Amino acid sequence: MKRISDFHTHSFFSDGELLPSELIRRAVDKEYAAIGITDHAGMSNIDSIIDSVCKDCRIAEKYWDIKVVPGIEITHVPAGYIAECASYARQRGIGLIVVHGETIVEPVEPGTNHAAITSGMIDILAHPGFLSQEDARLAAENGVFIEVTARSGHSLTNAIVVQRALAAGARLLVNSDGHAPRDLMSKNFARQVGLGAGIPQDYIDTVLFHNSELLLQRIEEFKQTFSK
Repeated sequence: MKRISDFHTHSFFSDGELLPSELIRRAVDKEYAAIGITDHAGMSNIDSIIDSVCKDCRIAEKYWDIKVVPGIEITHVPAGYIAECASYARQRGIGLIVVHGETIVEPVEPGTNHAAITSGMIDILAHPGFLSQEDARLAAENGVFIEVTARSGHSLTNAIVVQRALAAGARLLVNSDGHAPRDLMSKNFARQVGLGAGIPQDYIDTVLFHNSELLLQRIEEFKQTFSK
């Protein structure tokens, strides 16, 4: 049986409600194949997040049947500094980097989507708001995954995100952006989020399973290269 993955969640090391270990345990209960813990980060807290979250991730993955990926979500960092911040995270061994995109419900700096996509350093552009067709094209070229989010507010522009990503050939992921236990998705709910955003019925399994596997493979390749 195929299980979903969720590459965008938050522990109480930023603004989530749970310890990383409890967040992971609840993902196990939801039958996740993989979970990424991507707390909000800027240069002021990036080291403490990495040091703290990685410990629970290593322990949980050893004892529970789930792939656990420590990551960060670069959040409200000046657009011109995103590449440098992401590069620092890579140097610290972080294989999953998300950027907090231009959601319409927060005052994200214009140009953040473009800076993230063209940085050559990030994996996922989260809740990108009115994603431009040009940035969708660049995301496809640069291998940046575009998020379809289950999070209230951020999800208001899911339909235009899907439309433009599909037109450009950019890869999509459905993520929870979970901050609390109730936010974690069942497989059926993740499917409904994707379909409701306009992902075609005959493509939804590619988004939920194949694209997740591609990202996990990329993360594993980074880990192997970093450890050498």
